Amino acid sequence: MIRLGILDFDTSHCVEFTKRLNHRGISQDQWVEGASIVIGCPGSSQIAPELIPTYRLEMEKLGVSLVDKSQDMIGKVDGMLIESQEGGVHLNRAQPFLEAGIPCFIDKPFTCSVSDAIQLAKLAEKRKVPIFSSSSLRYAPDIVQYLSRFEHGHILGAFSYGPAPLHKKNPGLCHYGIHPVELLYTVMGPGCERVACTHASDVDLVTGQWKDGRVATVRGIRAGGGAYGCVAFTQRGVQTFAVDTRYIYRELLKKIVEMFTTRKSPLDIRVTVEIVGFIEAALASANNHGNVQMIKL
Repeated sequence: MIRLGILDFDTSHCVEFTKRLNHRGISQDQWVEGASIVIGCPGSSQIAPELIPTYRLEMEKLGVSLVDKSQDMIGKVDGMLIESQEGGVHLNRAQPFLEAGIPCFIDKPFTCSVSDAIQLAKLAEKRKVPIFSSSSLRYAPDIVQYLSRFEHGHILGAFSYGPAPLHKKNPGLCHYGIHPVELLYTVMGPGCERVACTHASDVDLVTGQWKDGRVATVRGIRAGGGAYGCVAFTQRGVQTFAVDTRYIYRELLKKIVEMFTTRKSPLDIRVTVEIVGFIEAALASANNHGNVQMIKL
């Protein structure tokens, strides 16, 4: 059994992931095999410090041993889950583990800057350890099944949408807007080079142009209904998805365990770096009256 540690308790992911991996307090159809959370560190938070005591208590009830210093987990784990809601701290959080040769799953947002994203990717490559980051929406079963069938023909474009509340520690779409952005990339694949964002208090509307000429759009919602969804425009028609989130944590965790088992990321880290670049360019465009920005990687 692969031994995993978990760092930072300012998100429900620490509890929800532990329940599924450790088969505690959740229905059997949510269980994930092959790894378990054996140790955790509550950490600190500049986004939701008030959540840490609650999740600390829940992790204790789930039987997870806790330490006060994150580096005390080194030597006791085969892999790490870096769970802070704040993308800006992920480089510092992950670095000691990568330096020690420990693979890391780094939760969304991977980072809040292309600079940090590239540093993490280079560090992992230098130490020859895999890293992986993804929104759970990438592995929503209905999306995965649709894309695997190929009967739709070539995907010509897409439109995704979802909640995108703002937080100064995760600027622009780095906060929860990462989910519809990742959904857009799941359908389109990488290769976006130009981005323009129309920003208003209630919405961000971001349009990207891919190197092959395809165009796709993401709508980050801050008013009205906040469901996740996507529209794929293909050679053989238009497909609309209202994403079912029931099993998305389970499916993401399967991919996380796969990485720790095979020591190979299920998603090329260069795609994740480009997603950070997309969000960074969108924020620059929003701050520059919607002018087109190039993605700089």
